[in-house]
Amino acid sequence: MTVLEKGNITIHTENIFPIIKKSLYTDHEIFLRELISNSVDAISKLKMASLSGDFKQEVTEPEIVISVDKENKTLSISDNGIGMTVEEVKKYINQVAFSSAEDFINKYQKSANDFIGHFGLGFYSAFMVAKKVEIDTLSYQEGAQAVHWSCDGSPEFELSDSSRTEVGTTVTLTLLDDEQEYLEPSRIRQLVKTYSDFIPVPIKFEGEQINKQKALWKESPQNLKDEDYLEFYRYLYPFQEDPLLWVHLNTDYPFLLNGILYFPKLRPDVDVSKGQIKLFCNQVFVSDHCEEIIPEFLMPLRGVIDSPDIPLNVSRSALTNHRTVRRIADFISKKIADRLKSLYNENAQDYIRCWEDVGTFVKYGSLKEDKFKKQVEDILIYRTTYKPTENESKSESETPKVEVQGAEEDIWQDVSQEKQDSDSPLVAIEKQGYTTLQSYLDRNQERHENRVFYCTDASTQATYVQLYKNQGLEVLYFDSFIDTNYFIPFLEREYDKVKFSRVDSELDQTLLQEDKSNEIVDPATNKTRSEQIKELFEKALDNPKLNIKTEALKSDDPQGTPPAMVLLPEAMRRLQEMTALYQQQALAFPEEHILMINTAHPLIDNILKLNQGSIVTGSGESPSAKMAKMLCQHVYDLALMSQKGFDAQGMKSFVERSNQVLTHLTEKL
Repeated sequence: MTVLEKGNITIHTENIFPIIKKSLYTDHEIFLRELISNSVDAISKLKMASLSGDFKQEVTEPEIVISVDKENKTLSISDNGIGMTVEEVKKYINQVAFSSAEDFINKYQKSANDFIGHFGLGFYSAFMVAKKVEIDTLSYQEGAQAVHWSCDGSPEFELSDSSRTEVGTTVTLTLLDDEQEYLEPSRIRQLVKTYSDFIPVPIKFEGEQINKQKALWKESPQNLKDEDYLEFYRYLYPFQEDPLLWVHLNTDYPFLLNGILYFPKLRPDVDVSKGQIKLFCNQVFVSDHCEEIIPEFLMPLRGVIDSPDIPLNVSRSALTNHRTVRRIADFISKKIADRLKSLYNENAQDYIRCWEDVGTFVKYGSLKEDKFKKQVEDILIYRTTYKPTENESKSESETPKVEVQGAEEDIWQDVSQEKQDSDSPLVAIEKQGYTTLQSYLDRNQERHENRVFYCTDASTQATYVQLYKNQGLEVLYFDSFIDTNYFIPFLEREYDKVKFSRVDSELDQTLLQEDKSNEIVDPATNKTRSEQIKELFEKALDNPKLNIKTEALKSDDPQGTPPAMVLLPEAMRRLQEMTALYQQQALAFPEEHILMINTAHPLIDNILKLNQGSIVTGSGESPSAKMAKMLCQHVYDLALMSQKGFDAQGMKSFVERSNQVLTHLTEKL
C-alpha cells in the first residue's frame, strides 16, 4: 500500500465544538444516524450529478449496507453514492471547518432542500465510539483514484491508495472496548428503526432491508386514504387507541415543512406538558422533543414534523426565539384551526364525537395564544340542556328562494341552489345537544341577560340541573378539568359583562315562588313559619358554620323537588378551588356553606308539625321532638350526598340514623 500523505487534521474549533457540545457528546448512539445521513447525502449528490450530465455512467439502485465483524470489532457503513477524490478527502475530512454539503448545494441550488445539509459535519461523531476510523472511497469523476483514509482519533491522519473499484464510500469503525454494543445486530436494527427508518434509501443489514423507507408525510394527501393515516399512526404509537382526527402539513414557503399531526384520545395518565411529536430533518429522526418548535398547547398532539429549516445547532432558549421557528409555530396553529373549522362546518356529528378530547386542546390554545383564540372562537361548543324545536330549526336553516321570470309563458323559476342543506352548522350542532356561548346568550337574553348557568358534574349536580330544566332555564356543561379554574375565568374576561353561576351556587329567582304562608306570624310563637323552620334546623344541626336559609321551590309537584339543597356561593367556592390548586392540595368540602330548606316540600311541613306536636314529659326530650331532630339531620345528610361523598364516620352516622328512622316509622304502622 502506497502512503500518499501524512499530516494533521485541521479543526476549526469555533465551528465543530458547538455541535459536539450540544449534540454529539450527549448520545453516543447518534453516530450511526450521522454516518447513514452522510451516505444518503452522497447518494442524492450522485443522482443530481447524473441528472445534470456530470456523471455519464448508469446509476445503480441506491443502497446503504451495514456490516459488523465481531472478531475484528469493526462496524462498516457502505454506500454507492458520489464518493470523494483525494483532494475532496483532504478538504472535507481533514478540514472539519468545511461541510461537503455546503459546496455541493452552492452548485445545485435548485434542489438544495433535498439534502441533509444539517449533518454535514456528523462524520466526526464516529470518534465517540471508535478508536480508529477508516474511509475507502472512489469518486464518480472519470479517472479518479480510490482513496483510503485512516485516523486513530488523534489529529494525525494517513492517506493511501485503496483497492475499492465501485463508486461510493465505506466508513469502517474499530470500536472502543466499552462500545461493543454496536456490534450486536439487535442494537443496529433498533438504531436504524429509531433514527433512519424513513430515509428514502434502502438500508441493508444481514441481507435484508431494515428501514420502513416510506415517509407518509412526504406523500400528497390526495393520494392517501384514511387507513393509510391510521396504519402510520399505529406504526408510530403501537398499542394505542386510534386517533380522533389528523392534519397533514405541507408547505414550501416561507419555509419548508411537512408533517402529519394526530389528535389522540386523552387518557388520565397522559402528561399534557410532555411532547409526543417526533421531529425529523429530511426524513432523519432528530428528537422526541418539540417543545420549542410547536405551541405549548399542542404538546399532547402526536405525529411527525419534518423541516430542514429548523436550526438544530443552537441552544433551546435561542430556538424558542428564532424567527423561523416562531413562524412555523404560527403556521401549525393555523392549520390545526383550519382543520377543526372545516370539520365543524362539514360534519357536526364527527366534530361533536371528537370534541370531548379535542375541546381540551382548543380551550387550552385559546388561553395561551390570542391568534389561535381568534381563529377558533366561533367553533367553541358546550354541551347544553337546550333542545331546539322543529320550528326553531327550520327558521334558522331555511334560505329564501330566489326566483326570476322565465322567457316563456311568464313562468317564475327557482334559481337558488337545487338543494339547500337542511341545517346550518350551528343548528346541526344544537340538534346534537351542544351550542356556542354566543348562541346561548342570544337565546336567553330576555330571560336572564348576560347570565350563564353552568354545571361541572352531571351526576352530583343532577338535582340542581333538573330544577333549572323544569323552569325552562338552559344550563351549559363545563365538565373538563380545564374549565373551572382556567377557562371560565378566561371567558369572563372575554365577555366582561357576563356572569357565570354554577347551578349549586345560588338559585335564580325564576326557580323560587312566593310562599305567603311563610310570612304569617304565629300568635303562639310570635314567629313566621319560615322562622320556625329555620330555628328548628339550626337547633337540630347545631353547626355555627352552617348558614341556613328558607325558600320555596317553584314546582307543579312539590314532592318531586328536593326538601333541601346545599349551596356553595360562587366567589367563595372559586377561591377555595384556586387555593387548593396552587397549594397542590386535595379540594376539601367547605365547612362554611348554605343549607337551603325548601319550605314548599311536604316533608319539611311534616317535620315542623311533628316538632310542634311534641309533648315533653319530665326533663327529657319527647319522642316526636327527637324524631323531628333526626329527620332534620337526615334531610341535611341527603342534601350533602348530592355534593360530596361521606367519610367513614359520616357514612356510619348516616346509616345508623337511617336505621333508627326506619325503625321508628315501622313502629307507627
